[in-house]
Amino acid sequence: MNTHLRRAAIAMTATAMAVSLAACGEAGGGDKGDGDNKTIGLLLPESKTTRYESFDYPLIKAKVQELCSDCKINYKNASENVSTQKQQFDDLVDSGVKVIILDAVDSGATKAWVQEAKKKDIKVVAYDRLAEGPVSAYVSFDNEKIGKLQGQGIINALGDKAKDSNVVMINGKESDPNAALFKKGAHSVLDGKVKKVVYEQTGEWDPKIAGEKMGTAITSLGKDGFDAVYSANDGMAGGIVAALQSAKVKGIPVGGQDAELAGIQRILKGTQAFTIYKPYKPEAEKTAEVAVKLLKGEKIDSLVTAKLDSPSDKAIPSALVQAFVVTKDDIKDTVVKDKFYKTSEICTPDFAKACADAGIK
Repeated sequence: MNTHLRRAAIAMTATAMAVSLAACGEAGGGDKGDGDNKTIGLLLPESKTTRYESFDYPLIKAKVQELCSDCKINYKNASENVSTQKQQFDDLVDSGVKVIILDAVDSGATKAWVQEAKKKDIKVVAYDRLAEGPVSAYVSFDNEKIGKLQGQGIINALGDKAKDSNVVMINGKESDPNAALFKKGAHSVLDGKVKKVVYEQTGEWDPKIAGEKMGTAITSLGKDGFDAVYSANDGMAGGIVAALQSAKVKGIPVGGQDAELAGIQRILKGTQAFTIYKPYKPEAEKTAEVAVKLLKGEKIDSLVTAKLDSPSDKAIPSALVQAFVVTKDDIKDTVVKDKFYKTSEICTPDFAKACADAGIK
C-alpha cells in the first residue's frame, strides 16, 4: 500500500475508534466515558462480627438488584484494617464507580478519602458508622439510644439490687464512632443508678480480647467484686461468658448487642441476660434505596429525613432505624417473628429444651 494511503487509513481507523468510544461513554451515562453507572461499591469493616457477611452484604445486594436489575455490587471486606480499606476505596474510585457504600473501619481516617471522591463526583453513603468527610447520606441506628437500651437492660437484669451493684464494662473498638456512642448512652443510664462501674476497658470487638479483659477483671476484683457485665456486642459477650464460666463465676447478668445467633442461644440457656435486636433488613434496604437513587441522579430527601453532624461536616442527610432490647421473653416476638433466624437454626438439639421452655417451636 502507498505510504500516504496507509497513513490515511490509520487516521480514519483512529477517528472511527474515537467516535465509537465516545458513543459508548454516552450510552453508559458516564463522565467522559470513564464512569460506571451500573456498579455500586460496598465496603464493610470486618467479619468477626457475624452480621456483616450473614446479613448486611446479602441484604444490600438483593435490594440493589431488586431496584436495578442490571446493577451490580462490588463488595470488599477490610478485615479491620484501615490501610486495606483505603486501598479498596481507591480501587473503587479508580474503577469509575459513582456510588460507594462505606462502613468505615476508622471513621476519622475517611475524611480525605471522601473529599477526594467528591472532587470526582462520586457519592459516598455512610453505612452503620458515620464516616467523616462530605458524605451524601448516612443510614444507621440511633447509636446513643442503643447504648441507653443496653444500660437499661443491665438495670432491668439487676432489678432491686441495681443501686447496690458494681458493673464491669467491656466497650467496643475506640476507633469506631458507634462504640463511643454506645458507651455514652450506657453511662447516661448506669451512672447514678448502679453503685459503681468498677472496671472499664475496650474489647476491640474481639471475643478473645474481651475474654482476656474479663479474666483480668475477675483477678483484680475477685469473684464477688462485680454484679453485672456490660458488653458492647454479642461477639465479645461470648468471650466474656467463657471467661466467667472458666473462673466458675455464676449468676452474673451479661448484656450484649446485635442479636447474633450464639447470643440468642446464650440468652435461652441463661448465660446471657439480653441483646439488642437491630433489624438489619430495614437498615440495609434503606441504604440500597439511597444508593440506587444517587446512582440514577434522583433526589433522596424522602428517604433521609433527619440531619446529623459528624466531627467534620454538618447537617448530613440521615435515616435512623429503631432497635429493641431482647430478653428470653422477647425472642419469639422479635427475631423469630421477623424471620431473622429460622427456628431450626436457633433450636438445635442442645437448645431444644430451652426453646420449648421459651415457647419457641
